[in-house]
Amino acid sequence: MSAKKSIYEEIRIESNDQKRSVDIRLGAVSVDYYEDIFSPTITAKIVVTNTGDAIQPADRKGNSDGALQSIYNGLPLRGGERVALKITGNSKTNPGLDFSKKPDDYLYVSNVSNILSESQREMFVLNLVSREAITNETSRVAKKYPTSSTIDTSVKTIIKDYLKTNKKIDVDKTQNKYGFIGNLRKPFTVLVWLASKSVPELASKNATAGFVFYQTKEGFHFKSIDKLITQQPKARYVYTEVIRSESETDNSFNILDYSINRNQNLLEKLRLGTYSSYRMFYNPLTFEFTSPEKGIFKLENYVNDSKNLGKKVKLPKVSAESNQTLGDIPSRMITQILDVGTMERDVSKDENADPFKYQSQALMRYNVLFTQTVNMTIPSNTNLNAGDLIECQFPKISREDGKEFDQEQSGLYMIKELCHHFDTNGSYTSMTLVRDTFGRYGTNNKE
Repeated sequence: MSAKKSIYEEIRIESNDQKRSVDIRLGAVSVDYYEDIFSPTITAKIVVTNTGDAIQPADRKGNSDGALQSIYNGLPLRGGERVALKITGNSKTNPGLDFSKKPDDYLYVSNVSNILSESQREMFVLNLVSREAITNETSRVAKKYPTSSTIDTSVKTIIKDYLKTNKKIDVDKTQNKYGFIGNLRKPFTVLVWLASKSVPELASKNATAGFVFYQTKEGFHFKSIDKLITQQPKARYVYTEVIRSESETDNSFNILDYSINRNQNLLEKLRLGTYSSYRMFYNPLTFEFTSPEKGIFKLENYVNDSKNLGKKVKLPKVSAESNQTLGDIPSRMITQILDVGTMERDVSKDENADPFKYQSQALMRYNVLFTQTVNMTIPSNTNLNAGDLIECQFPKISREDGKEFDQEQSGLYMIKELCHHFDTNGSYTSMTLVRDTFGRYGTNNKE
């Protein structure tokens, strides 16, 4: 069973001048590694305890000299230090983590917290980020990107030119073009902003706007939610109250614990205009406002064509006497000045990334994705990344047959965020899963 403890093969901290280092494997109490589809960077946290005799202090020339001291003051730890981290797993589903192959893979100390210093003992928490997270804070996007370029082209350029990363870059193609000026904003800020304006390039014309920009241990991803939803599931997990011995079966794909954190928030979705909204845009060149018939957006126009993790979305009626659903009456009004005539004279009469094609769609896609939220803990599986799909089977609450699965709660879920946890007792993966609709078999499933 993968809940067994993993091996700390390498946990080494380098000083800021990279002339000195200290091995903290024996002092590492626990390691937590985090990914999130709404976070542009991976993070990690290492709890360290030490008896004090770990490293010699440096003299004025930077050479090691004197009696052994604690790590915090002997290295010293002041932020920005590089950390080589390698944890070896214990099974095929838990190969471990490796950020030690080359300096580009190293994690960096963003801050040191919960510092406890005594005469013969010290304890602190190392908070780590990727190198690109630090580069993001020292970079500003000032370049002008032409209207003739698609958004995915601009995204690749920004990642390479400003983040200067050698990591893998996975970018989905977009069908819409967009011209803009960086305005000295940070790269992560611009990339997340562009994600909300992007419409995927799909073989069918039924693409829905809405991208996410995030980092995993595999690299950087600028992905369409439409395409993430149509992935094949990485694994299937089953919740059972009986944990059999390892000689009988493999327990690696058992759900150890789960809780439903959110199960539809109707009022919030109505306030956000998820199901229907009225858009009113002002064109500064023609001095015209949006016509009423063009301004209405309805989710029902996309229900039959869009992909879902479960069954089709079915909206309740406004009242028992009405034939209208909540998707027929706009619950939010969106106003905006059209971005026209600001980049090139030749395209001054055309909308720059027409908001009619992405704004309400993206708003709908982001909010519908959180129809269900489930927190779940499983035996460690470091093959999983944020953005992956997994299939979950939850038992049906019934007195008749305890082996039957709940057809509404079970099905495909997307991993919004995950934490791979390692300590001296075991290794676990905790996740927050999201889903846009109910039902086990929908437009992305076959029974």
